Amino acid sequence: MGDFKHLVIAKFKEGVVVEEILNGMTKLVSEVDSVKSFEWGQDIESQEMLRQGFTHAFLMTFHKKEDFTAFLGHPNHLEFSATFSAAIEKIVLLDFPAVLAKAPA
Repeated sequence: MGDFKHLVIAKFKEGVVVEEILNGMTKLVSEVDSVKSFEWGQDIESQEMLRQGFTHAFLMTFHKKEDFTAFLGHPNHLEFSATFSAAIEKIVLLDFPAVLAKAPA
């Protein structure tokens, strides 16, 4: 089985300083060893009707589901979750085992 992924798609509340949230998330993943990799991006291309107000995507990769479970219970994650949740207007979460269809070059 491949990696386990945690995908978050978010729309931040009006007035939120997104850079502070991004800095906090980057700090969090650097402190938690079970996170294999972390990527994020801000939408710049989608039409608003397709975007539905969502602006940012975050993707964490773990070696296995158990590492993700450990991450969820980690004290640093629990602390940051309160800050992140307070900044979010809308959110979509997907947690899934990855199926590699094409390997990186």
